[in-house]
Amino acid sequence: MLQISAQQLAELLSGIARAQSAVMNGIDSAMPGSKTQHIQPALGNAAHLLDRPEPTLVDLPLRILMSYQGRVGPDIAAITRDLERLCGAPGTAPSAPAPAAEAPAADDGGGLDFSDLTPKT
Repeated sequence: MLQISAQQLAELLSGIARAQSAVMNGIDSAMPGSKTQHIQPALGNAAHLLDRPEPTLVDLPLRILMSYQGRVGPDIAAITRDLERLCGAPGTAPSAPAPAAEAPAADDGGGLDFSDLTPKT
């Protein structure tokens, strides 16, 4: 059975993202403005850039692709660390789940429950 390391998987994902970036650049050459007006906003939404600061396993390939759109390109070492964190590779602890939110305080009548709209006397 083939076993692939996190480093090899990071390089593979980076290569796929590079090919996708070339396709995006080709589309933008044929239809100027399509990349910045249509493709990049859709990728940003799909990658959950604003609501998830740490990438999930689903978001990681999109974030790698988006890094190819910049001047520097992706950092293979950072991708490897993210993969190890997300997959729980030996020697790294998977990220701990967020602590549960505390139970809300008892409602004193001033909450935002609009189910009963009758005036209180």
